[in-house]
Amino acid sequence: MTFRRPGRPIIMRTAPDRVFRHLLVDTLFVSVTHFTVWFAITFYVYLQTRSVFATGVIAGLFLVMTSLSGIWFGSIVDHHPKRTVMILSNAVAIGLYAAASAVYLTVDERSFTDPASPVLWVFVLLLMGGVIAGNLRGIAMSTAVTLLVPAERRDRANGMVGTVSGVSFLVTSVISGLLVGLSGMFHVLVLALIVMGASVTHLLTVRVPGDRPAPARGDAGRVDLRGTLAVVAALPGLFALIAFSTINNFLGGVYMALLDAYGLSLMSVQAWGLLWGVLSGGFLVGGLVIARRGLGRNPLRSLLVANVVLWVIATTFTLHGSVLVLAVGMFVYLAVIPFVEASEQTVLQKVVPYERQGRVFGFAQSVEQAASPLTAFLISPLAQFVVIPFMTTGAGVELVGGWFGTGPDRGIALVFVLTGLVGLGLTLLAFRTPQYRALSARYLRSTVAEPV
Repeated sequence: MTFRRPGRPIIMRTAPDRVFRHLLVDTLFVSVTHFTVWFAITFYVYLQTRSVFATGVIAGLFLVMTSLSGIWFGSIVDHHPKRTVMILSNAVAIGLYAAASAVYLTVDERSFTDPASPVLWVFVLLLMGGVIAGNLRGIAMSTAVTLLVPAERRDRANGMVGTVSGVSFLVTSVISGLLVGLSGMFHVLVLALIVMGASVTHLLTVRVPGDRPAPARGDAGRVDLRGTLAVVAALPGLFALIAFSTINNFLGGVYMALLDAYGLSLMSVQAWGLLWGVLSGGFLVGGLVIARRGLGRNPLRSLLVANVVLWVIATTFTLHGSVLVLAVGMFVYLAVIPFVEASEQTVLQKVVPYERQGRVFGFAQSVEQAASPLTAFLISPLAQFVVIPFMTTGAGVELVGGWFGTGPDRGIALVFVLTGLVGLGLTLLAFRTPQYRALSARYLRSTVAEPV
């Protein structure tokens, strides 16, 4: 079927378009599930233990597992049909969430109040494994955009994927905060098992046109890290793009490790969850803008401009210990994140051969996430044992406490401000590098990576 809107080109609604929307909606529900589990376990552990160190370790473990699994996940995506990979991702998550439910229901809840409890960390790792399994689906969805969407509309399709992430956060933060406040982890686990099972049932009814393995010639289904590195090295500036994202994630690990502790020091878990629900609408706004207007002629430039905005916000949104200032800053921050993610995906989808995209996406994920665990592991004890005392009873009280404020929350805020300044400086330098100019030129003149 075709239709025309006044002043707009004819839009074709084809079978691939319908399938893409089916996968997008299914991804929405699965993302809500995984994000709910992730938010909930962080909230639950902090409320049970009151340990910033424990929440930092959770963030670090999550990023370590993400980093170690990315290249392997990418190989699975390249060598199997995308729908099969999505079903496999859900099945693994169901098994791990079921095991976590068994632990939760059979162990005395007092075991979860000690941050050194082995039972607590078994429970955390089982849930985290289920969330990590969702990353396999995420890589498959990125390559499905190349499979199902014409090149001239991929930036907008990536914006729609970003919109799904926004809606997921919007719903998730409210659900997780309320459920943890209501019943601990019980209803979170019930929700996860039901939604993941429903997703598998739905995917079994979907047929993806052209969905078949497309291995590179001669790799025989291997992970083939050497071949993936050769592809990345052959594209001028692509290593630099991955390195830039890695540095950003190194710095971003600070916020991932400490933001929940900062927010929960200002308000209750229910209020923090509801606030995330409202502010995560920023993801929705950013994704919708991209879906409507695209990323412009050069998505790489859009990526750097978005990072400048991100780091300016990150430097200022905790300068004052105000919930209102925090809320406004976080909303803008979250609205800009889809531009960063969609820009990188759009560049890779155009310049990387389709049969290698899963492995390149997985390689980029592994390398980019490798820095964040180091940050999370380092920053949590540094904040707990150095910066927080510095701003509570130490020299920081006299040096900056008069205008910046004092106490544990202001110690965390000081870490945020300093990190934001470093990130802003590095992003401004990136505009002047030859690698930025080379990859921009390659993107603008590149032939399109199409499925074979």
